[in-house]
Amino acid sequence: MDIMTQFNADMAAASPAWVGIWVNVMVLVLALSIPFSFVRKEARWILLGTILGMAGTIVAYSHFGFTRILGIGHILFWTPTLLYMLRQRQNWKVSSTWFGKWIMLAALVMAISLAFDVTDLARWLLGERASLV
Repeated sequence: MDIMTQFNADMAAASPAWVGIWVNVMVLVLALSIPFSFVRKEARWILLGTILGMAGTIVAYSHFGFTRILGIGHILFWTPTLLYMLRQRQNWKVSSTWFGKWIMLAALVMAISLAFDVTDLARWLLGERASLV
C-alpha cells in the first residue's frame, strides 16, 4: 500500500467521523487557493503553505505512524503562513470581494486546525506517543 492510502486508512480507522468532515472542509477551503493564486500573492502563499504542510504531515507519518505528532507539518508551515496573512488583512476587503471572504475563511480554518495541532503536539511531547490506530 502506498503511504497516502495507508495514511487515509489509518485516519478512517482511528478518527471520529467529525475529523473526516473537518479534513474535507479544510481541503475544500484551502483548495480554493489554486484559482485565487493566479491573481493574488496571498493565495500563492496559502497554496505553498498548504502543500508544505501536507508534505510535513506525511513525512511525520512515515517516521512516527499515526500519532499525535502529525500536526508538526501544519505547525511548521501554516504558522508563518497564517501570520503573514494576518499582517495582510487590511487588503482583504471582506465585505466587497469573494477573495476577501475566502481568505478570511481560510485564515479561520488554518487557525482552528493549528489549535488542534498544537494541542496534539503538546500531548505528544508530554508522553502520549502510542499509535492512535
